[in-house]
Amino acid sequence: MSKLDFRHNPDTDFKDVGDLSDEEARREVDALREGIEHHDHLYYVENRPEISDAVYDKLFRRLRALEEAFPELASESSPTRRVGAEPLDELTRVDHTAPMLSLNAVFEADEVKSFLDTVRRSAGKKNPGFVAEPKFDGVSVEVLYEKGEYVRGVTRGDGRTGEDVTANLRTIRSMPLSLQGAKKGNKPPERLAVRGEVLLPKEAFQQFNRERVERGEEPFANPRNAAAGTVRRLDPAEVARRPLDVVFYDLLAVEGQSFDTHADELEQLKRWGLKTDPHNRRCASLDEIREYHGTLAEQREALPYEIDGIVLKADDRDLWEQMGTRDRSPRWALAWKFEPRQEVTRLRQIVVQVGMTGMLTPVALLEPVDVGGVTVSRATLHNEGEVHRKDVRPGDKVRIARAGDVIPEVVERIKQPGRKRAAKFAMPTACPACGAEVVREGAYHVCPAGLACPPQLIGHLKHFASQEAMDVDGLGDETARELVDKGLVRDLADLYELSVDDLRGLETFAEKKARKLHQAIQKSKRPRLDRFLFALGVRHVGRRVARLLAGELGSLERLRQADRKRLEGIPEIGPEIAQSVARFFGEAHVRKTIDRMVRRGVEVQEMPTSAGEQPLAGNTFVFTGELEHFTREEAKDRVETLGGRATSSVSSQTDYVVVGENPGSKLDKARQEEVEILDERDFERLLARRASPP
Repeated sequence: MSKLDFRHNPDTDFKDVGDLSDEEARREVDALREGIEHHDHLYYVENRPEISDAVYDKLFRRLRALEEAFPELASESSPTRRVGAEPLDELTRVDHTAPMLSLNAVFEADEVKSFLDTVRRSAGKKNPGFVAEPKFDGVSVEVLYEKGEYVRGVTRGDGRTGEDVTANLRTIRSMPLSLQGAKKGNKPPERLAVRGEVLLPKEAFQQFNRERVERGEEPFANPRNAAAGTVRRLDPAEVARRPLDVVFYDLLAVEGQSFDTHADELEQLKRWGLKTDPHNRRCASLDEIREYHGTLAEQREALPYEIDGIVLKADDRDLWEQMGTRDRSPRWALAWKFEPRQEVTRLRQIVVQVGMTGMLTPVALLEPVDVGGVTVSRATLHNEGEVHRKDVRPGDKVRIARAGDVIPEVVERIKQPGRKRAAKFAMPTACPACGAEVVREGAYHVCPAGLACPPQLIGHLKHFASQEAMDVDGLGDETARELVDKGLVRDLADLYELSVDDLRGLETFAEKKARKLHQAIQKSKRPRLDRFLFALGVRHVGRRVARLLAGELGSLERLRQADRKRLEGIPEIGPEIAQSVARFFGEAHVRKTIDRMVRRGVEVQEMPTSAGEQPLAGNTFVFTGELEHFTREEAKDRVETLGGRATSSVSSQTDYVVVGENPGSKLDKARQEEVEILDERDFERLLARRASPP
């Protein structure tokens, strides 16, 4: 039988699978795996594909068909395993083969010179060289091979132990599942541990963030965070859908071989089929290193992945042993960081995000930039009129500021004469999340689909479960999103239909976590009226308005029956709020949802009306420090239930400052303003005294 070679003859005609003998199938499977790995390497590592996607797909489908027909030929190192394994219950901790050290980082050339001098003194009469490499801004991992086969992948963690992400790293196409060389007289070692960096390319990052924004999710701040979030997912099939890359740069341990220089190690990694960076370079002097640093800083924007500096290593491996480490960083290596990118960056895309209320907001997705020590990768553009007023378009350079030192916004476009610009931005006519026809309300665009629109439902569910509302511990952003995405929650009442088995089917949930969330949902079934009203997410109804309405009407039924005129008669409730509340409770789907909640055991607790006792009315409280018998929210609730106000800052209008353990600057402010100071016991006495009739 002639030898099959899918490396050089990929478009071979195949016999029917059923006509193959066991031996023919084995030979073909081996050849297909070798050929597919070869073409993966050409495509993902060397960027020089030799075959079309159609031919590659033909080879891949053939291999999968053979493995299904001959299950005894299945292998963990098969390329078909890259599509993802069974989801995990949790990531387990694993000890590293060797410590994964962090690097001491500097910003000035003088500090680099000091490092070079130290290495040269350690080298004595030798003239040590250095290896300069890009400093990747990704996720550091250890990858272990045994007898040339991939067996384990672990995140860096604390440098001694990390999380086992073996199945997830297997999905990365640029990482070989079998080392090259055995058939070239260059047999891989029995055991090899290498260090690499998992990266999400910039283009993929922008697309990733676009998808998140359009689903109503917060985008990742930078590709590193996106890569870290992806590589630690529990479902490898989800990881396989993201085009992660990996670049290797260190030998952690190798059996049966040794190397004189780090440059030799990097060359050997390439011969084994492990991807290294083409910018790696030997340098002999500070001038060469300075030139390398400057060149990479200039090329930084054009590179397909994020780097934030360069790494310098003594080339002589004997020096690594001789110089050793300090704390958890080596003395023989150094990171020379680039100056942070400040304020001016490039606007890559304008996407539209759907909020909890249905309002559509244009969002600028940016090349990540440091603004006041915070990495910014997105900025609000408010509405269509704002985009046109500032005349910003994809591809433009823009100046970024953090409004109020918190919310990033685009300040202005930086003109680039002679550069062809993209087309002007226009708001969509259909909701990007659900396809409903968009409605114009003044300067804003709104999706009218309500809870039928997934981002609106997810936003309402997160708000409903928040600590200030129903306080469902454990129901955060990702869980809310998965409940909606899986169709388990289609309106708020569905939350109370969930079983432990339903929750156990979520990606990050094992038995204990599912039971804990189920118990938290059940515990939330007796909310106070004002909390329940706030939780429903009625437009214009925040915590204070919810308390005013609950204090006036007292029960859920009276609130549901109140018309606009009755609501406008409540002090501080204007026509806009009254119309919003009356319209909300008049909607058939809202009434149906609340009725279903009640049938599932939700009992909304009545509140004393404003005609009743409000013993703390007119008193304002501020809390600072840690209380022993109350959480901060519980203490505020006690005050507000009795008619008082709880605020976050001390002023001359504050009546009491309640002080717990480790108080902050509010205590000093209280003394300055001569506000009465209570400890926790004084506060409890005050509550008991005011709440009891004379």
